[in-house]
Amino acid sequence: MITDGFAYVALLLFLAGVLVTLEKKTGWKFFKFIPAVVLLYLLAMLLCTLKVWDMESTKPAYSALKNPLTYAMVFAMLLRCDIRKVIKLGPKMLIGFFSASITIMIGFIVAYLLMKGVIGADSWMGLGALCGSWLGGSGNMVAVQAALDISEADMGYALVIDSIDYSIWVMFLLWFVQMAPKFNAWTKADTTTLDEVSNRLEDEAKANTQKIEFQGLILLVGTAFIVSAVAQYIGTAINSVAPFLDKATWTILLITVLGLIGAVTPLGKIAGSQEVSNLLLYSVVALLASRASLLELADAPAWILTGFIILAIHAILMVILCKLLKIDLFTGSVASLANIGGTASAPVLAGSYSGSLVPVGILMALLGYVIGTPCGIMIAHIMQVLAG
Repeated sequence: MITDGFAYVALLLFLAGVLVTLEKKTGWKFFKFIPAVVLLYLLAMLLCTLKVWDMESTKPAYSALKNPLTYAMVFAMLLRCDIRKVIKLGPKMLIGFFSASITIMIGFIVAYLLMKGVIGADSWMGLGALCGSWLGGSGNMVAVQAALDISEADMGYALVIDSIDYSIWVMFLLWFVQMAPKFNAWTKADTTTLDEVSNRLEDEAKANTQKIEFQGLILLVGTAFIVSAVAQYIGTAINSVAPFLDKATWTILLITVLGLIGAVTPLGKIAGSQEVSNLLLYSVVALLASRASLLELADAPAWILTGFIILAIHAILMVILCKLLKIDLFTGSVASLANIGGTASAPVLAGSYSGSLVPVGILMALLGYVIGTPCGIMIAHIMQVLAG
């Protein structure tokens, strides 16, 4: 049994490195259904269940690293989201994206009301974290967890839904691509603007040929860490003046603003922010999973059903909105997956329509990073009110 904090962290990072290497180098189809980040969570939970490390003696290392790394990750993640480029998506695509976001949030509230008697009234916490992920990405899920101090067990349930329900949703949307002509005829959608925007974004992407360099990486890491440290002090100070939100929530919101500002400065143009944010994401996910035992997932089937209820409500409302607003299938489906799947899958779905549309999927997903954390926290608090 591991009792040393450094050895405990070292094992988790080594496990993350091995899984990412296998995913990138082997080409195993297995990873298409269970990404390395999800497998990392499950394997770390398994090691926790097997008591590979002592929970008490490794707790100081966990407590010292989890939140600071989470805040640094959120900042690095947002450096890729130049809000000026997102505006170029045009009103129809932005309407499609936010339609998906709103219908997903409605789905969470309705599903919670239907299932809270089965999965527990306090399930609003785990669902709040999942909402952060399904509006943005795994980083947003972790950020909501930090802001609301959600237990590792509830995070385990959220990860199970995020893995199983999300995978099936991706497969469904990829299958649905073939229905685009009929769907667009039914909604009477005009794709002229979509084609123009996608071509312009593709030209911009080709023009950006920056290489990742050591100088850029160390600057990004150092900046993310100092922002994390300073924001925690400021968040605590704001909380003392405005206690209606806790200090973790204030810190996350402050870092979100700083990240968006950083994205439109020269810092946002430095190559490597994606790699830095992913490194921090895997580190935080491994830490979270290391405190959750698989024995605590006895109610997983009910949670999985809850996830499908959320997706069903989202799908029905999105189809109605696509008809009313004359939204094409590409915009509607990629907007859905940009929320639920993030940058990992939205570009894949966009590319299945046309290679020139991949940048649109990426920018939509990056917009999800912006709204994922604050909206996830908001929906969690709404469900908390409804718990009573």
